Parts: sequence; C-alpha cells; structure tokens
Amino acid sequence: MGNALGGKKTTKVMKIDGETFKLKTPIKVCDVLKNHPGLVLLESEAVKHYGIRAKPLEAHKELMPKRFYFLVELPKEATVAPRRVRSGINMSAKDRLESLVLARRSASDLTIMKPLSSEPAENGGLRLKMRLPKAEVERLMRGCETEAEAAEKIMGLCMVNGGNGNGEVKHWKGVRARAGESTKAREKRVSFMPIIEGGSPIAVAS
Repeated sequence: MGNALGGKKTTKVMKIDGETFKLKTPIKVCDVLKNHPGLVLLESEAVKHYGIRAKPLEAHKELMPKRFYFLVELPKEATVAPRRVRSGINMSAKDRLESLVLARRSASDLTIMKPLSSEPAENGGLRLKMRLPKAEVERLMRGCETEAEAAEKIMGLCMVNGGNGNGEVKHWKGVRARAGESTKAREKRVSFMPIIEGGSPIAVAS
C-alpha cells in the first residue's frame, strides 16, 4: 500500500524525441529546466486545447502529480524590422497640406517635361502644331490664292520672328525665298495646324 501511495506523487515528462521520464513531486519547473537549458515545459491539457498557442509553464510553478508534461524547444520568432509608414491618421493639417502641395507640384513638373508635339505623319512627313492669333491667320490667308501659299507665309513669319508670334513680318521677300529653298532642300511634307476657333489644318507639300 505504501508503494501505491508513493506512485501517486510522481509525474511524467516527455521529450521531443518521445523519451519519457518520471519525476517525484513536489518539484518546481525551474528545477526541471536546470538540466535542460533552452527548453520549456508545456502541460498536456494546455497543448490539447490550445495547440501551438499553449503557454509555457513559469519557472516558479510546481508540477502536479499524475499529470503529463512536454519538454520542448519553442521556435525562435523571426525579428522583422518595422516598416516606417506615414499614416494619414496621425498627420497634422500642416503635414497634409505639404503632402498635397508636393503631389500637385510633381504632377505639374511631369506636364512641363512633356515634349513638344511633333507627330510624324503617315506619309513620312512631319506635322507641327503652332498657336497663332485668329486675326493674324485671317490676315495672312486674305491675300493668298492657295493653302500652300498661306502655309509658306506662316512658315516665313515663324522664321523671321523666332516663334514669338508678335505678328510683325520683317523682310518678307527674302524670307519667302529662303523658306522656299529650305523646303525644297528638306523634301518633307509639313502640315501646319493653327489652333484657332473654327480653324482647319493647312498642308504644304514640298
């Protein structure tokens, strides 16, 4: 009968490799882990209910008799450096305003950096877009019999004024001759598209 009473005051512990050993109670967790550094004790009931979320027993706890425990090594948690995210919730009104200004400025910079429109035509020519006042276009086209002559005048006007669009034609005859020579030498088809209300593209074939 003494052996039966003594058997009730023992507890079982199983290692990760399946080996089991008995311990006499009362005994504390720290005394068991003294010979097994880096390992923890888990109660079998906790493992049954919570699985891998079972909490290890604290060092000052005592092992209960007629219980079953697991002696295991917990996996090390991977330490990941926290990412610094700028949340809009904690931003002040000044920070939000600065962010909005920077966003608009970057968008405007992209618009400015877009190249000027010079689209190649389907027949291998070059299509140019220019802005001229409506009155200036009407004045240039008033004395022209054909669209080719009007386009030649517009091109000469741009060459004289350097693209300023001030409407003043200087040394028109010489410019017209030079414009004719340059168009013949280049042998390209150029179409001018004045951007005015009700305007239409003017095509010139060299």
